[in-house]
Amino acid sequence: MRWQEHIQVNPRVAFGKPIVAGTRIPIYMVLELVEAGHTPRQIVTEVYPTLTEDDVRACIRYATELAKNEEIYFAREVAVAVTG
Repeated sequence: MRWQEHIQVNPRVAFGKPIVAGTRIPIYMVLELVEAGHTPRQIVTEVYPTLTEDDVRACIRYATELAKNEEIYFAREVAVAVTG
């Protein structure tokens, strides 16, 4: 399963936030359900019946890829002597 087939970004939908393809459901809303302990099956049967379990897994994979590829830059700390 390729998450790219399940995720869309459209500046005219959900203010450009990533959504599940073919819906107006932002990925972050699906991820909040996962965080709360819902399984992909529960999300599909109880909350978003228009989604598939693969859609839910694609949201998780998308978030994983973002975290894995995130680059963090730290400013170098410079010690400054303060005299009084």
